[in-house]
Amino acid sequence: MSELVSAAADDDDLDAEASVRPRRLADFIAQHRVRDQLDLLLKGALGRGAPPDHILLSGPPGLGKTTLANIVAAELGAGIRTTSGPVIERSGDLAAILTSLAPGDVLFIDEIHRIAKPAEELLYSAMEDFRVDVVVGKGPGATAIPLDVEPFTLVGATTRAGLLSGPMRDRFGFVAHLDFYSAADLDALLHRSARILGVPITDGGAAEIAGRSRGTPRIANRLLRRVRDYAEVRADGVVTEETARAALQVYDVDALGLDRLDRAVLRALIDSFKGGPVGLSTLAVAVGEQSDTVEEVCEPFLVRAGLLARTPRGRVATEAGWSHLGKTAPAGVAQGDLFARDA
Repeated sequence: MSELVSAAADDDDLDAEASVRPRRLADFIAQHRVRDQLDLLLKGALGRGAPPDHILLSGPPGLGKTTLANIVAAELGAGIRTTSGPVIERSGDLAAILTSLAPGDVLFIDEIHRIAKPAEELLYSAMEDFRVDVVVGKGPGATAIPLDVEPFTLVGATTRAGLLSGPMRDRFGFVAHLDFYSAADLDALLHRSARILGVPITDGGAAEIAGRSRGTPRIANRLLRRVRDYAEVRADGVVTEETARAALQVYDVDALGLDRLDRAVLRALIDSFKGGPVGLSTLAVAVGEQSDTVEEVCEPFLVRAGLLARTPRGRVATEAGWSHLGKTAPAGVAQGDLFARDA
């Protein structure tokens, strides 16, 4: 079974990516507007000798939100505490973290939209007043004990900004959305990663990998490591265009960046359901995956690539989707019509 090219990272991926992550804002490739805005925010705070406003970073997985959080701490010369929304189940869990922060520390909460409601409400006062109220006891005898929190900067990251509550969003002084990388930015990133990893790479090799990376640096770095393996075992160790193309064929990553599961979804939609429309759960059963996997891992790229559309009646394959599988779409199937129906 081939490795999927999802931007969701496991522990091994994160360890490998840590070695190629930029440590400073000047080394961060792409996201030029966000980078410039952050530079102003951080330099202004350093000039005043105070923590900067709380920062919210949103965008799809794999675009550098965690990297930027660590860069913020490095630029401020501060420590960083890292946690995630799903593991903060009780307000006491968050209170323990907040009261252990040193002055000026950065608290990074990944997937902050999944934080439990009691903890979120505790976070409000911590963000605004650097104070938390810890409730001791239960029932009529419960007592709220106010505890001071050292001034800190919260960096929240989310892949689902729409799920954040209004009060939470309003407490961030700086909100940035990260966009997918251009081919040129991915090309530059791959050359940088190759230098750090000691991988000889040609311009053609970098361009070939960049074109199949879905605009996502995490995927680009992951594919680079797989192509490196192929180059060292079956070639002369240099990542050329021909070597990259042959390696990615072995790993079932096609010219558009679709992997085995992406093509399985598209093929089921076209072969089994005649292009749709079909419901998400039915489509997931057809490919033997969970609905969440199809919706969150496959669909975003298939929609962005113009191969699949979501309509009120279900998922449908576009004319480009039929063409990608080497098939001719039935009469009346046109991308414009499908997206018009979806709207």
